[in-house]
Amino acid sequence: MAEEKIFADGFSFKRNENAPDFVVGRVSIKIEDAVAFMKQHEKNGWVNLDVKQARSGSYYIELDTFEPKGRGGDAKSKPSKAPAPAPAEEDDDIPF
Repeated sequence: MAEEKIFADGFSFKRNENAPDFVVGRVSIKIEDAVAFMKQHEKNGWVNLDVKQARSGSYYIELDTFEPKGRGGDAKSKPSKAPAPAPAEEDDDIPF
């Protein structure tokens, strides 16, 4: 049985078919509703949302409730990210 959908209050996504190819769509955010929704559903300071297309063709934004199952136990026990590499030294021969 599928889990019940949780629609993201305060968020709207619209696709403009006349827009250039590089424009996917527009997200509109109603601040008061969106902030309340995010505070209610945040986990570790994040709220993950999915933009989905209904059978009717319209778009909607849904709360992503997926929680990965870590190997051998808790999903919180995953290893931390490696530190970012140091920036490369500047090359004086670059023309810009």
